[in-house]
Amino acid sequence: MPVRALGEGERAAVERVLDQDPFAGAQVAERVATHGLSWWRSDGRIYGYGGGRRVESLCWSGAHVVPVCASGPAVAAYADLLGSGPRACSSIIGRADAVLGLWERLAGHWGPARDVRPHQPLLVIDGEPAVAPDPEVRLVRPDEVDALFPAAVAMYTEEVGVSPLADDNGRGYRRRVAELVKGRRAYARFVGGEVVFKAELAIVTRRTAQVQGVWVAPHLRGRGLATAAMAAVVHDALRRVAPSVSLYVNDYNTAARRVYANCGFQPAGAFATVLF
Repeated sequence: MPVRALGEGERAAVERVLDQDPFAGAQVAERVATHGLSWWRSDGRIYGYGGGRRVESLCWSGAHVVPVCASGPAVAAYADLLGSGPRACSSIIGRADAVLGLWERLAGHWGPARDVRPHQPLLVIDGEPAVAPDPEVRLVRPDEVDALFPAAVAMYTEEVGVSPLADDNGRGYRRRVAELVKGRRAYARFVGGEVVFKAELAIVTRRTAQVQGVWVAPHLRGRGLATAAMAAVVHDALRRVAPSVSLYVNDYNTAARRVYANCGFQPAGAFATVLF
């Protein structure tokens, strides 16, 4: 089976594969840039597929499983490897064809899934947004984490379907929110000290900044707030962080898809997510 664990000596080959799909590979690219390929420095392993010493595709296996540039034979080989042991991940995320191919082969070993989202449009923008940015949307300051946290919990619970407070009363999730704020990657609009819009650059690479955690206070939804707010996030991220901004959205979320289209995002394929 032409699948093997990759190490630091093959980093150049790994980066070449990641550059072939900088949006689907963003999560892996950020981890490689931060921790390298030494498994003991990270929280997962990266596997490569290819004959001989070639690396044609990748699969990150840790808290999430993320296939990158995975053809049908590569998907089958990764599934054979991953299915030989118990599930350790909380999700499978990536290009829809690879994720659904993995899940078709792994469901008998790892099932059942809590949720399968088979079609999540991947959207990208690399120029100024089509609407004027909301001047009230700004980076969250470190002293505002307490104000941001309830909105972050509400977004996570609504989007993922479980509360981030369940395992450790939210301590780990709060650390993550605080890290994003400290890294100047969390945006919000405040009204009377309360968050009415929020979004984060959850993943940042030299090729893209991937937006996650977009949320509007329920009582303000449908009033056009999100489009200009997202334009502010895009404007700042392109100016300060990366040459493109990307995200993926559930296909049934028609309101969010309309916001992103109005902002100027363009389709770049589809993701799928399997949640456990």
